[in-house]
Amino acid sequence: MGDLFKIRIMKKSFCVSSFLLAAMLLVSCGVSRIQTISEEELFKIPYGNFEEQISVTDLNGVGDCRFGIAMQDGFFYLINGESKKIMELNSYGDLLSLYYNEDSQTAKLIEKSNRKALSVHHVIAYPFDYTGKLAIDSQKNVYTVCSIPVDRQEQNEDATMLYCNTVLRISRDGSSVDYIGQQGPGGTPFPYIKNLYITQKDELVVVSTSSDGAVVYWFASDGFLKYMIPISLKSVPQIQGKENNEIFCTIDNVIPDLQNYCLYLKVDYYTTFLDEESKVQSGINYVQTVLYPLDISMQRYGEGTVVPPYEESIVVDYSRLTYKIPYDFLGVTKNGWHFFIIKTDDGFNVEMIQPDTQKILRRHFTADHNQIMFDTMTVSADGIITALYLDKEIARVVWYRTDNLIASFLKK
Repeated sequence: MGDLFKIRIMKKSFCVSSFLLAAMLLVSCGVSRIQTISEEELFKIPYGNFEEQISVTDLNGVGDCRFGIAMQDGFFYLINGESKKIMELNSYGDLLSLYYNEDSQTAKLIEKSNRKALSVHHVIAYPFDYTGKLAIDSQKNVYTVCSIPVDRQEQNEDATMLYCNTVLRISRDGSSVDYIGQQGPGGTPFPYIKNLYITQKDELVVVSTSSDGAVVYWFASDGFLKYMIPISLKSVPQIQGKENNEIFCTIDNVIPDLQNYCLYLKVDYYTTFLDEESKVQSGINYVQTVLYPLDISMQRYGEGTVVPPYEESIVVDYSRLTYKIPYDFLGVTKNGWHFFIIKTDDGFNVEMIQPDTQKILRRHFTADHNQIMFDTMTVSADGIITALYLDKEIARVVWYRTDNLIASFLKK
């Protein structure tokens, strides 16, 4: 069983002024103007129920569908939760491997076709539902989050958490399939899993939600637990608001470092908003976002880095109003670049920050949201953003070569 510890916070004061100063330093140390980077369409996948198609029941209500994408060494992995299948494809869209549940629609169609079983077909016996989250290690083993049957779900003692997810591990050739729980292979289910990550050491990191924050499970390459790290909102460093206004925070995301035993927490801070006339709380105001490194071995937080927000201005009654909106934390590269993304009216804005060097890159991706019914993105260890777009007529896999952008920027 791994180490269970309480997080100890560094005895250091965090104030708004210091973070604003840090933001100014970041901006002055290499922010480029927001330019557009072109997408490169790799291949398309038609809709349907056959093995080389993606199944979608209703594109008009596709917001909660269980799709996911991962890219490893130029190979692409798509998960279609509705069809209970995972597809491995090359950059041309050719199907290399297909993993599917034995009780799925895909299995029934293949059986009815009376075709000889192909070597790329791998049947999964576990009766799990795929949630759309997956990760791939260097040996091309597939890890995916599954919801277990209701009769096997459990609750904790005070009924504040439901243990409902497990991680299915599938070997590249489909010859070995098992599931990983809290303690390792065959362990008890996890609380709701937010995401999965694989480090450069092929160690699995599972980020689950809890009633007061998050719980991170860090596994060795053999699948057995090394660390369990509970992260409570109470343990997160706090900042001081202006005029003693109450500040509260949310943990937006937790992502592991790919090289070291370190976690990165994106924390968004807010303050209450009082109506000037009635002096009654009428809303909340966004204050700022801070990215904190959490050293697992030292069991403490390092100095935070301010993540500049996305700003959008509108004109109302001849007055210009500027809104600040926090980015979503997308991922971390092996070279220490942290990717943040936000959807805009005409596409996406991405902000890439390297805290150690205080460098920031900002770029814009153009996308037609009127055509894209659903989208999901991932960033690889090398810094390539890959996206799955479900358009009205067909699904598309595209990527954005932000790795080349970073490499050219560092050469300047």
